[in-house]
Amino acid sequence: MKMTRMPLHGSEDAIHAAEKERESAIFLNLLAAVAPAIPKLAAAVLSGSVTLYASALKTINEAIGVFVSWMIARKIARGDPGIYDYGMGKFENIARIITGSVMLISFVILIFAASYRILVPAPLGSGGVQFGIIIVVIMVAVDAYLSIRSYRIAMRESSPLMDSQWHLFRLKAVANLVVLLTLIFATLCAGLPWAVYIDPVASFAVIGLLFYSGLRMIVASLPDLLDQTLEEELQLVVVKELADHFHNYEQLHGVKSRRSGGSVYVDIFLEFRGDLQMCDIQDIIDRMKISLESKIPKSTVNVITTNSRCKRGRL
Repeated sequence: MKMTRMPLHGSEDAIHAAEKERESAIFLNLLAAVAPAIPKLAAAVLSGSVTLYASALKTINEAIGVFVSWMIARKIARGDPGIYDYGMGKFENIARIITGSVMLISFVILIFAASYRILVPAPLGSGGVQFGIIIVVIMVAVDAYLSIRSYRIAMRESSPLMDSQWHLFRLKAVANLVVLLTLIFATLCAGLPWAVYIDPVASFAVIGLLFYSGLRMIVASLPDLLDQTLEEELQLVVVKELADHFHNYEQLHGVKSRRSGGSVYVDIFLEFRGDLQMCDIQDIIDRMKISLESKIPKSTVNVITTNSRCKRGRL
């Protein structure tokens, strides 16, 4: 039979409200990611701009990444916490890896598209360029707003999911600004013989941004998925707490820690004197648990009693 913990209702309500806010924010991001895909593709076809074409493909890939993030945020917000003893934070890291992978796919697409246009240069169609400029101006404003909104949520409530979202939309805003400047500059220099190279060469700036951000997201998510221990700063908090209580226990048998999304889990294995009553041991455990959870944000601390003498006595 599965044992479940009795929740603290105030804390659970706050966590659920934060999860619902993340779901709503990412759904809005999804709408903003999907909406410009077809108009952008149409502008690319009309203008013949490799930057616009690659940007349209990038937008489609990013929309897929945001859709996966939204599905995971929806599952986290509506999931049964009793099914996952350590929460559903790893879903957030998986979403960040998927978002980063989508960026790297866009990077590969841009490499091929830009290289082809440098080898086979062609002038841009003025009608499609003007249409593309209008779309990109709107996208820069929308992406900048969503990036700031996602950043504020991520800073208020630590979440790898929202962290990946604000990085993604910041990148989208910068990339679309590069596209906008490229189209304007290419239009102004249309009569010059070297103007045909402005479009493909400028797209390499977007390539660099995509590669850096995509790789950064994947690398940042791997330690948590592999259950890497907490950073040294938080480990020192645990060590100091153990030092403050050294007279209350006989021996330390180990400390295990991990992150799950924005949550922290710490297990401490302690051996107590054999003459202590269980109520006294529980009082010590409760004091250590409350103290550590107040010092480490969004943490769950478990102090587990062990006895080396019992282990040695076993056959």
